[in-house]
Amino acid sequence: MKIVVCVKQVPDTKGGVKFNPDGTLNRAAMLTIMNPDDKAGLEAALRLKDQYGAEVTVLTMGLPKADEVLREALAMGADKGILVTDRVLGGADTWATSTTIAGAIRNLEYDLVITGRQAIDGDTAQVGPQIAEHLGLPVISYAQDIKVEGDSVIVQRQYEDRYHELKAKMPCLITALSELNEPRYMTPGGIFDAYDKEVTVWGRADLKDVDDANLGLKGSPTKIAKASDKVPKGAGEMLAGDSPEELVNALVGKFKEKHII
Repeated sequence: MKIVVCVKQVPDTKGGVKFNPDGTLNRAAMLTIMNPDDKAGLEAALRLKDQYGAEVTVLTMGLPKADEVLREALAMGADKGILVTDRVLGGADTWATSTTIAGAIRNLEYDLVITGRQAIDGDTAQVGPQIAEHLGLPVISYAQDIKVEGDSVIVQRQYEDRYHELKAKMPCLITALSELNEPRYMTPGGIFDAYDKEVTVWGRADLKDVDDANLGLKGSPTKIAKASDKVPKGAGEMLAGDSPEELVNALVGKFKEKHII
């Protein structure tokens, strides 16, 4: 079994978010982590590797520093890492990103493609299903459990208060929830091995069956109109009172003062 896992290096929002003048994220200036949903997808692939001896290839699109998340994936147990990076791919929205990633995956043999449900720097949940559409694959999203049965996968697809159990023949694409599992830690030996391995680097010329008109900022139908840092909230006001009735009356008084009621 051959599994391709798509991961993304995203800003660590605890360290603050920075923007370029055109409204896109200044990724080079921020602390970064592997996207949590993607990491759960990687762990799912590694568990299938443990069970069935699958080969796991991890692919990311990003700046050259995105090599870091590939090294992390290799240290966790992935077999190969591929970085897709090129200036012409910068500023891509979900459509241009999925077009690029699909163009890279077309160079690979695969039975299963796993992506995260969504990235914490966008929250669109669009890229995974779009990749499946580009590649002509069936897609099962919001996976909370994955099993393999012969040439098929059986997936529990999460809903608010229940789940659907779906079965699809491979090749197919699955989008994983961060709740899918608890990702393993890198081992010291795995870290040393990860930096001994060679990460494959692809550019625009290595993408298969893609049109330049659908790549990068120019190929993105979605444009950012405005971007700004989150406005900090002011200090709250504590209401004092000796009884619940006094506190309720004080709260109602504040609502009336603000013309809320």
